Amino acid sequence: MSTTALDKDAIQKKYKAERDKRLRPEGNAQYKRLVEFEDLAQDPHSPWVDRAPVTDHVTFAFIGGGFAGLVVGAQLKQAGIDDFRVIEKGGDFGGTWYWNRYPGAQCDTASMIYMPLLEETGHMPSEKYAHAPEIREHCQRIANQFGLYDNALFQTEVTDLEWDDANSCWVVRTSRGDAFTAKYIGMGTGPLHVAKLPGIAGIETFKGKSFHTSRWDYDYTGGDPLGAPLANLADKRIALIGTGATSVQCVPHLAKSAKQLLVFQRTPSSVDARNNGPIDPDWFKSIAEPGWQQRWFDNFVENQSQGMPQVDLVMDGWTEISRRIREKVMSLPPSDWTPENMMMAFEDADFEKMEEIRNRVDSIVDDGETAENLKAWYRQLCKRPCFHDAYLQAFNEPGTQLVDTDGKGVERITETGVVVNGKEYEVDCIIYASGFEVGSDYTARAGFDMTGRDGQKLSEYWANGMRTQHGIQVHGFPNAFIVQPSQAANLISNVPHNIVDHAKTIAAIVSHSEAAGHAQVDVTKEAEDAWVELILSGAGMMIGSPDCTPGYYNNEGKGLTETNKYAVGHPGGAGAYFKHIAAWRESGAFDGLTFR
Repeated sequence: MSTTALDKDAIQKKYKAERDKRLRPEGNAQYKRLVEFEDLAQDPHSPWVDRAPVTDHVTFAFIGGGFAGLVVGAQLKQAGIDDFRVIEKGGDFGGTWYWNRYPGAQCDTASMIYMPLLEETGHMPSEKYAHAPEIREHCQRIANQFGLYDNALFQTEVTDLEWDDANSCWVVRTSRGDAFTAKYIGMGTGPLHVAKLPGIAGIETFKGKSFHTSRWDYDYTGGDPLGAPLANLADKRIALIGTGATSVQCVPHLAKSAKQLLVFQRTPSSVDARNNGPIDPDWFKSIAEPGWQQRWFDNFVENQSQGMPQVDLVMDGWTEISRRIREKVMSLPPSDWTPENMMMAFEDADFEKMEEIRNRVDSIVDDGETAENLKAWYRQLCKRPCFHDAYLQAFNEPGTQLVDTDGKGVERITETGVVVNGKEYEVDCIIYASGFEVGSDYTARAGFDMTGRDGQKLSEYWANGMRTQHGIQVHGFPNAFIVQPSQAANLISNVPHNIVDHAKTIAAIVSHSEAAGHAQVDVTKEAEDAWVELILSGAGMMIGSPDCTPGYYNNEGKGLTETNKYAVGHPGGAGAYFKHIAAWRESGAFDGLTFR
């Protein structure tokens, strides 16, 4: 559809009206942590295992057993650092994939670039978008292949990290009474591990069954993570609160199994086609030549730049976004390639795509009112784009009903049900598909506040905004490494690529330090300042605009704060960062670091 056929002014007014009625003055404070409700926060996936406190010393301790801990561990093991320990609050490796076992859970970036270390483990993904059990098994495969289970501490949360300068090590204290030391530490406490609940009055009063999707209770629902029918729900009335990516994946399974499914919606997701399917083994064998996954990583990044890539290996919704923008720009005469015109091309491409997504709803959903309420009236990157081939179809099931709250959300919860606009819907079970805490401060989300040299707290050092070199090291916190996207590539469309690249950098630094017999490595203040100045010199975030509908991309509609502005990437984009850091690693000079 051409933008010439669209009333852009009317669409923009609709976007603003839909946004405005969803704004809430409390912002991120509207949510509660799952741990505030002890009965809801229990781990249903692993039985508790008692153990004695650990008081030894390791060369490298890593906090978090998700992709970050797995990939850093694998890289360090390959580099000869065998004394490696993971501390993980779950009962096994996997991170968010340990917790998320709800029916239908799968990656929303293509498996070939989402699942790390495919080449190293020799694993071929079964589908273009692998489901959670396969991803969790892959996490276990990595851990087994690289011997990461040997020294791991599960069901354990770090409570304190303190630098001991005299002995050049970190003192690590945990919720299990551990007090051990580590020469180096790494932190991979990503944004998808602190489960949250909507701050709805009366949550604690409900007398029926309730659980968060990250604590899915298959004993209650029947079925299993592999997709067996949720047979126990045949006589149950189920309320699902939330319509983000989790809901998009689990609604089709609930709709097929429950006597009645009520989906309570504050803001609809944009749901484009997924087009998932099995990966052909013969095709995979033909492309799985040495270095294949890195080539796919690089190609995905190249296709999200404004260059002219010759081929799109991944061919998904993310690369389509950029392809549409490029086509719009290339339709302009070169003399019109100004920043303003490029932004207009971006906007026009987005208008067209979102109109297609809204028309897709009409083509699938039978009931007109339901279809209208399922349409997303915002730009595609205002919220995490969703892709699914069965979500919209689920609303054609006779027992499935969308309860649209017109942006207000659920009013309250009673002993027997859910109240919206003064009407109570009686249900047997409430499932919270409310996701994870993203907008909080790093130290608050991590659960500890590390103390560096001279008693400096990380929260104090970052009080006015994040400060790092390469997004990995912080001045005054020697022998410490952070694995996360900000102030680095900031590639939100495929976070594992960020992790894999950081792991290479960490392994290079630690290997150099160990080979030379150094006790400490730190980044200089001058190098850190120069890096922060560089990353702030760009145009800022393409997402997070306060004129978007509220969500975690834009601080629940409040827009980016003075400290949020530091959570950006390389001004040249993800590709520029990856090229820079690869050259920095390979030079062997480690500019900006001091070793002693």
